This record gives sequence, structure tokens and C-alpha cells, in this order.
Amino acid sequence: MDIRILKYFLAVAREESITKAAETLHMTQPPLSRQLKELEEEVGKQLLIRGSKKVTLTEDGILLRKRAEEIVSLMEKTKTELLSSDDNISGDIYMGSGETEAVYSIAKVAKNLQKAHPLIRYHIYSGDAKHIVERLDNGLIDFGLLVEPFDIAKYDFIRLPVKDTWGVLMLKNSPLAEKDKIYAEDLWDKPLIISHQTFANDEMISWLKKDISQLNIVASYNLLYNASRFVKAGFGYAIALDKLINTSGDSELCFKPLSPTLEAGLCIVWKRYQVFSRAAEQFLRQIQLEFGIDINK
Repeated sequence: MDIRILKYFLAVAREESITKAAETLHMTQPPLSRQLKELEEEVGKQLLIRGSKKVTLTEDGILLRKRAEEIVSLMEKTKTELLSSDDNISGDIYMGSGETEAVYSIAKVAKNLQKAHPLIRYHIYSGDAKHIVERLDNGLIDFGLLVEPFDIAKYDFIRLPVKDTWGVLMLKNSPLAEKDKIYAEDLWDKPLIISHQTFANDEMISWLKKDISQLNIVASYNLLYNASRFVKAGFGYAIALDKLINTSGDSELCFKPLSPTLEAGLCIVWKRYQVFSRAAEQFLRQIQLEFGIDINK
């Protein structure tokens, strides 16, 4: 499967028109149509539905678009890495991260590295652990910043010497806002908004002292910002990590920590036997230097 043809296919998927795609690719329509037909014959599947007004993707076409985007992205990433020299390190570092205050610590590492190597660029992908690991496994990112608990046994990793604190995000005028700390019993009769990972978080379930099915779960989330809009609307109480949503000043929201205290560990992970670019190697060394830690410790 030719990378050039995949780029043609992605152009058609993006423009939803063979004619418009041909214009963006600076080619005529007949050869583009022929290349797409040959691609369908090669994979043995219909990829495009050619309508009178626009071109749409079949289910197989949607799958190929996803994989083609990954393949093209990986190719461009590899090309950039190969162009970097030892004397003048440049290139791109790709990192996926869940929502955590530890991103600030990683940002300071990047800033310090930038002083020595100003040509290094950073690309940050935000998502939950499932999506970050998928991109990591497919070679689309170099590092993942994951909030524990998570099975990191198949990865190399650095466990950061910082932790996030669990608590409850709520309206300042809610009944629980008068408390300094939140106990499990306080939440048993409340409408709760929880992260997708909470369903598999044994420590959180143990802290709650009840099975998830026994609680009033009104919503779940993977990124807290959107969940905070539900909290602001009075929809429920969000069990979340601290320092992700601004609760100072005129904010209508406040954050109360759990009691007993429940913390989440943080890890930088990467694929075992990963062949790093020079830029990624320098970034990893900088993390080790600034945190004073060794790999897999």
C-alpha cells in the first residue's frame, strides 16, 4: 500500500469530493479516481460511496482513514527524527497526558531543555489512559503521562516523585461545601459525576465503601473541564483530582479533599525497546536529571 495513495485517500475523505481533492493535490480528477479504484481493488473492499453531491466513507473506509492518518503521521515523525543532527538537536517530541497537575512539572522540564536545544518542538495529546496507551502502542507518541492505578508492567517507566490528590468538585453553595473534608458517607446519597477510570479504580471503590452500582452515578467523564460545566449547572458532585479546575476568586466552584486522604501516583511511560529520536533521548535524560530518579525506580 503506497503512502502516496493513502495521502490521496485522506484528501478525498477530508474534502468529501474527488474533484475538490484533486484541486488540493494539484492533479486532475481522472487519475485520482483511478488511483482510488485501484486502492479499493487492492484491499478488496469498497471504501467510498460516490454520491451525486459528495463522497462519503463506508465502514471500511472509516477504518482505513483512521489507520492511514496514523501511518502518515508516523512517517512524518520518522522523517523529522532522521533529519536531526548530533550537534544541533532538533525535532519533535510527542507526548500524551491525562489531566494532572504534574503536566506543569513536565512543562518546566521542557522549558529547561529548550534553553540548550531551542529547535525541539513539543506536541501534546490529551486524553484518558486508554486513548493515550493506544497511541503509544501504535508509535504515534513517544511518552505517556499516566495517572495510576494503571497496568504499566509492559512498559518502561519513570515513577514521578509527585502525587495528585482526590477530592470532590462542587458548587460553593452546596451543602457539602461547608465541610473541610469529604467522607465516603457524605456521598452515598448525592448525585455523582465520576471519571471513566473510577469504575476500575479499586482504591477509590474501597474508599467509597460501596459498590459503584449502589451509588447515584448521574454522569461519567474522561476530561474534567466538561464535567465541571455539569457541576456548575448544579447537576452533581464530581469526584476528581485537585488543581485541574480553577476554584479561586469569583469561581462558583470549590474543591474539598477526601478523608482519609486518597492520592494518585504518576508515571512517565514509553514502549519497551523503544528507539528514541535524539530529541526524545534528551527529554528523557532531562526528566531523570531534574527529578533525580532512575528508570524503573
